[in-house]
Amino acid sequence: MASIFQLFAVLIKRPTVAAVLGLIGGLMLGLTIGWWLWPVEWTNTTPELLRPDLQEDYLRMAIDSFRVNGDPNLAVRRWDDLGPNARTLYLKIQESPAGLDMGAIAAFGQVIQTVRGPIKAAAPLPEEKKGMSFSTLLITVASILILAVIVFGAIYLIRNVFRPRSGTVTPAMQAAEVARRTERTDFQSLGLAPPVTQTMTTYMLGDDLYDESFSIDTQGGDFLGEYGVGISETIGVGDPKKVTALEVWLFDKNDIKTATKVLMSSHAFGDPNIRARLEAKGELVLIEPQKQIMLETAALQLLVTIVDLEYGVGALPPESYFERVTLEMAVWPKQR
Repeated sequence: MASIFQLFAVLIKRPTVAAVLGLIGGLMLGLTIGWWLWPVEWTNTTPELLRPDLQEDYLRMAIDSFRVNGDPNLAVRRWDDLGPNARTLYLKIQESPAGLDMGAIAAFGQVIQTVRGPIKAAAPLPEEKKGMSFSTLLITVASILILAVIVFGAIYLIRNVFRPRSGTVTPAMQAAEVARRTERTDFQSLGLAPPVTQTMTTYMLGDDLYDESFSIDTQGGDFLGEYGVGISETIGVGDPKKVTALEVWLFDKNDIKTATKVLMSSHAFGDPNIRARLEAKGELVLIEPQKQIMLETAALQLLVTIVDLEYGVGALPPESYFERVTLEMAVWPKQR
């Protein structure tokens, strides 16, 4: 039966799917590397990038340092390092010295005004926790954009890859229509009890994910088991897959072992290498039109009838892969 890995392997071969998955994967990898593994670290920067409260602390220390060393060049350089917020911070310190010497504050301001001009209030400082820093804003916008790309990619895959385009008839759709139109056997007219469940299923070349499974339930809704059919072996290379064997199986909730048989093409049945690979999967059976195969478990019987069989024609050996196979599968409770 097809697995999630087989589904992924089929989808990844499509250029559009590979491109979308590559874009999403690249964004996720970039975010992981850039934000968690090796994030940007700032070193040897100026106090201009500090929080407002830390900028104020820095200016207070600069004023106190000037009181001690009296170096006007150092005072101006430290003032410039604070950027445009320095003026507003200085006026704030003037109003609330908080222990600083008023004379030192005035002397420091005099030096700055002599070199940089009058100290006037600039735009109000952003209050901590009331606004959003540029880096936070940038990360938020980037996250929204990336999320939008991922959502768009998922929608695109669903609409344009997983769902057939309007007007497109896929092999799976063709197979379903063939199975629907195929007449089922009237077992009662043959003197047999009606089966608990009866299903028609068709494999058609190009349905690379062919894997059918059906539940077995009583009329009262009690679960008895499951049965199904899927691709067992392919031959050759390239797309679509050239199926040379199908695997039918029957699961019984009262039996620890699942009954399995492998329906092989004429070529595969006569090839020792292919037979050796498939023997571990179950009993090997040559597929032939109108042939009936019985699978049995502790409490169930599954009758598989080869209703229709058509081989593909091409560069591969004759009767080596299926163009179309229609199976009728009927289940009865086993008579005790």
